[in-house]
Amino acid sequence: MYDDQNGNGRGKFRVREGGASGQDPVEQLIEEIRRFFKRFGGGGGNGGRRGGGDNSFKSGLVVVTVILLVIALLTSFYTVDVSEEGVVTRFGRYHATTSPGLHFKLPFGIDRVAKVPSKVLLQEEFGFRTAGRTDGRGEYSKRAFASESLMLTGDLNVADVEWIVQYRIADPWKFLFHARDVRRTIRDVSMSIMRRVVGDRLVGDVLTVGRVEIAEDARGLMQKVLDTYDIGINVEAVMLQDVNPPEPVKPAFNEVNAAKQEQEQAINNAEREYNKIIPEARGKAQRQIADAEAFAIDVVNRAKGDAKKFTQVLQEYRKAPAITRERMFLETMEAMFTNLDGVTIIDGKVKGVLPLYGSMGGESSTPKTARNE
Repeated sequence: MYDDQNGNGRGKFRVREGGASGQDPVEQLIEEIRRFFKRFGGGGGNGGRRGGGDNSFKSGLVVVTVILLVIALLTSFYTVDVSEEGVVTRFGRYHATTSPGLHFKLPFGIDRVAKVPSKVLLQEEFGFRTAGRTDGRGEYSKRAFASESLMLTGDLNVADVEWIVQYRIADPWKFLFHARDVRRTIRDVSMSIMRRVVGDRLVGDVLTVGRVEIAEDARGLMQKVLDTYDIGINVEAVMLQDVNPPEPVKPAFNEVNAAKQEQEQAINNAEREYNKIIPEARGKAQRQIADAEAFAIDVVNRAKGDAKKFTQVLQEYRKAPAITRERMFLETMEAMFTNLDGVTIIDGKVKGVLPLYGSMGGESSTPKTARNE
């Protein structure tokens, strides 16, 4: 840009890259040089001043050369941020992809550099937009976008689904030149895939237990479609945010959910009582069966022992009947009188036996006397 600050036709160049209108720097420079020569008075009609005109032309040429060198120096280097990659095009054709740092390029617009944030995790929001901070607690206000979030489920119900897609730029060259509007493509593909996945499921699964599976299926299908488009995008995650029924039916849906929760609670209580009573009853039954089996074994063993003892006694009786009868009598009497209290056995020939007093529980009792004849 040329400035004539003194008003005498002589000024200086001042070059500004870019420009408000986005004009090419080389074209802008040529236009400024043309204006400069016009203001310098080149091409005057007085022949006596030709020498002065030649000197002015030479001076202007030197100035232009210096300016061109400065511009060439300033436009020959560029820097790429650590979160970016640079895509270099030469005469409009892809040339190279550069990493973060300082790099050289051909000046005067021969090489153009587009910086792509390939190291940053990007995201798109669906059904809402984070409009900004609303208070000091770090919360965001949300504005609903019903055209994106309302979806038809597999059982012909409607769900209000809000989700986020996080992605990275894997190939900056494909990201720039394989699609006209990559962001619009990602949004269209994501909305189409999410409606497809939600449309294959019941509304109960969408609103409750199926959210993780829906997000994972949507991510895989999105990646497959974007790979066919070959636009250099990797889908990192699909995360479902708020999933609710539409506002007009939300009260009825809440009542249904409350009823289902009460049903689940009743089922859980019944299962808890079942798990408490049935195992206890089974344990008691097993214990009774075990006791019966033990009693049966004891009775059988006792019967077998008594039978064997009787057989042995019979054998001894056959050898000595009198002795065996007396021994059996004495054993029987001993066993019988052992269980009797207050009975004293004395010889029948003894006369004038005084009563024996015994104390049981602090009280006196007169024992019965049995004479042994």
